[in-house]
Amino acid sequence: MPLNETNPVKDAAKGAHILIAEDNPAVREFIQRSLMSAGYKTIAVADGQQALDALAKEKFDVLVTDIVMPNVDGIALALKAVRLFPDLRIVMISGYAQERMRAHNLDALVHRIIAKPFSLEEICDAVKDSIALPPGTI
Repeated sequence: MPLNETNPVKDAAKGAHILIAEDNPAVREFIQRSLMSAGYKTIAVADGQQALDALAKEKFDVLVTDIVMPNVDGIALALKAVRLFPDLRIVMISGYAQERMRAHNLDALVHRIIAKPFSLEEICDAVKDSIALPPGTI
């Protein structure tokens, strides 16, 4: 790509607003720092109910959610979020194989499922890839 051309995927990332729902404070902070260092605007919350509250107040491009959380788990959160915000992209994360299998039943709603532990590069790539998809595609 010539020096003066812009990269549409990277440009989309600059303005993207990401909501992170993760109950483990260390993992939540890792995700938030990783995505902020990649140029995303982020808000991080500790559970699914807080995520639903945040979604009601602000527009987000991507929801990054753990599957296993207190109050409202990631699967219930994804189901409610897509019903309310059909253009919202969803990236799910989980350390439990059984829970990842439950999430695979949501293939029509979830853009990516990542296994814990994951790297900075994996989480950033998952978010970037979900943003790069044309609207209405999974």
